[in-house]
Amino acid sequence: MITSTYPHPPILMVDDELQTLNSFEYVLRSANVNNIIRCQDSRDVMGIFSAREIEAMMLDLSMPHVTGEELLLMVKKDFPEVPVIVITGSNDVETAVSCMKTGAFDYMVKPVEKSRLISGVKRAIELRELQRENEMLRAHVLSDRLEHPEAFSEMITNSPMLRSIFQYIEAISSSPQPVLVTGETGVGKELVAKAIHQLSHRKGAFVPVNVAGLDDNVFADTLFGHRKGAFTGADQVRSGLVEQASGGTLFLDEIGDLSPASQVKLLRLLQDGEFFPLGSDVGKRSDARVVVATNQDLQALQESGKFRKDLYYRLCAHRIHIPALRERREDLPILVDHFLEKASETLSKKKPTPPAELLTLLSTYHFPGNIRELQAMILDAVSSHKSGKLSMDAFKSYFRQRKPTFDIDSKELLKGENVLVSFSERLPTLKQIEQLIISEAMKRANGNQAIAASLLGITRQALNKRLKMTKR
Repeated sequence: MITSTYPHPPILMVDDELQTLNSFEYVLRSANVNNIIRCQDSRDVMGIFSAREIEAMMLDLSMPHVTGEELLLMVKKDFPEVPVIVITGSNDVETAVSCMKTGAFDYMVKPVEKSRLISGVKRAIELRELQRENEMLRAHVLSDRLEHPEAFSEMITNSPMLRSIFQYIEAISSSPQPVLVTGETGVGKELVAKAIHQLSHRKGAFVPVNVAGLDDNVFADTLFGHRKGAFTGADQVRSGLVEQASGGTLFLDEIGDLSPASQVKLLRLLQDGEFFPLGSDVGKRSDARVVVATNQDLQALQESGKFRKDLYYRLCAHRIHIPALRERREDLPILVDHFLEKASETLSKKKPTPPAELLTLLSTYHFPGNIRELQAMILDAVSSHKSGKLSMDAFKSYFRQRKPTFDIDSKELLKGENVLVSFSERLPTLKQIEQLIISEAMKRANGNQAIAASLLGITRQALNKRLKMTKR
């Protein structure tokens, strides 16, 4: 079931032959291009342009009253941003060259193959979408503002990097093209997908599904549904999530784990807007916007043959990478305050006051689980909190338990990819090395000896002794 109009604004078809207009409209609607204005009288064209915005125009050359070539000149003069596809029965090279010089986007000779017509119109639509995105991005960058900050209310941040990402999301939100969201576990990829859906103003639902671990049959049944009797136990017709997301957004998480057979099915959906329920030979159409997410490197996977190249490039129409928490430590103060508030509400406790050194301690941690890990960490600390200032014990215990995960055996420090230290031709002395590493630890710990000592794997007393020795 198709519920949304595409594209917006509409395609204008200009031809004096009713049969041609009927044929072209049928072909375009089969490809989900359903927002169409038809015009049989070339004298009405400029009035239509004056009355409303047009996405692209399909123009016949041989018409009474005002010819197609005359119209092309007028449209390119007053509305140069609108791509014009010239479609004519004349296979004349000089005419084609003249039209292209005037500014025609494409030139087709009747009869036009279905695939050629669809691809030409969709390329024109993509050009207009790109123009609008560039205009919006330019406006956002120059004004440094968000048009709809409420769409990002769940993403707590002070980061300039995330602000620029939000501006990009606003620019691409109305595009029907797929979006690839990348980033480590816990950075908020689903929140980004929800923001894209909210800003798109699509009338359908936001339908999320985690595809990790789904074999091909389960994937197909989950997404595309099945007919009654398609397999043992299929006692009734079941609509899949693609159908449920009609007119809305389908969010596929962990797309990097998709099996090769499932990748083919997803590619068909993206290319043709068509899918087949299990047990059915009759395809169904969908206009769901597809947003996918992964914490894997899809480019590396496609280069190794584990992910289809054609699918990868389809998914890269729009790409958003969410930086890890360690790349935006300026967000730690606002996130800590937010999660303390949230944890206190959840546990029906008074919001505790965090000690000043808590942010210093957190800033030294790698956060492999990102925002989700920080939230869980604070919830655990607040659950054991009694009164007054929040205790550091829960955080210190958490880091002690996880520190071995990040330790590398000293024999491995200089091997292969684990090189942590490199030397010039002249080696520093042991005393110089010790001074350098102590200085770096104190810098990272913002002068806090207890935190610096934990980073170095020594006691506070041992660090204090070494600090005194370096001052002599």
